[in-house]
Amino acid sequence: MNLFTSLRYVVALHEHKHFGRAAQACHISQPALSNALRTLEEEFGTAIVKRGRVFEGFTPEGEQIFQAAQRILHEQERLKQELKSAEGSPQGTLRIGAVPSVMPIAARFAAMLQARHPGILPIVRSMSSPDIETGLENLSLDMGLGYMERLSRRRMPFQTLPQYTEHYFLLRRAAGPAQAGLQIGSALNWADAARLPLCLLTPEMHNRSIVDAALTEAGAQVVPAMETDSVLALALSVLDGQVCSILPGALVGAIRGFGELEAAPLVNPTVTTPIGFMVLDTSRPTRALSAALALAQDSMWLRHASAHSGLLGA
Repeated sequence: MNLFTSLRYVVALHEHKHFGRAAQACHISQPALSNALRTLEEEFGTAIVKRGRVFEGFTPEGEQIFQAAQRILHEQERLKQELKSAEGSPQGTLRIGAVPSVMPIAARFAAMLQARHPGILPIVRSMSSPDIETGLENLSLDMGLGYMERLSRRRMPFQTLPQYTEHYFLLRRAAGPAQAGLQIGSALNWADAARLPLCLLTPEMHNRSIVDAALTEAGAQVVPAMETDSVLALALSVLDGQVCSILPGALVGAIRGFGELEAAPLVNPTVTTPIGFMVLDTSRPTRALSAALALAQDSMWLRHASAHSGLLGA
């Protein structure tokens, strides 16, 4: 069996941590995956997987093989892109991880990149901040889009490209009749927002920690009326329920078509969160990553990102 194919199976098993799901992701049967892993173990003369009825993790030697597999497959992809890409026409896959609250901006970026370079296949995944950081370090991601404050606080070894500054809004049903699009209301204090029935993200989400810190600074304590780990559910709960929510501008910008809703900028305190792309290494980028880095610094793109996030012209 092709060595690259076998190494991809190892990477898929690490990602999915389940034999069946890893096999499905690789478009093969589970027995075929198991046989390939056994062949690889014979090749290296060591056990890769802790044997059991379910996946129990890699052996120490298996962890080494997985890390080497990531590096080898990364170099293979970089070389393939070099060989396939003509000048000005990059070819290849670009894997982007984005925290849920910035997904609308990540989607716009990927779509604009693909329109500019049709040979690039962007793959955008919604991921937590720790998973993005891990993905960049183990080379399963090419770029991450998220909270730059985490990197400075944790001293992560990434290069960053600032994109926009996030602001926060109270989302609620408008008091008056529906308009042609989302209504932007007058500024509202965080303390006043805390008195309303709120649907908030669950506590493990980094965005929730930002909201909680702002409420604490405003001297407010909140017992949410509803919690969710889905940013889409935040907006829909306001649309169809009796709750309000607190959303960053990127998410508010994605629901501008709902004329029955109103977004009020939150002040006292004024909370600003720098959002940026992060990459592990730009010294030897793939052709797809080079094109993405160029777009991420393009003034036209930065104006577009700012128009659909931040203060939204409020």
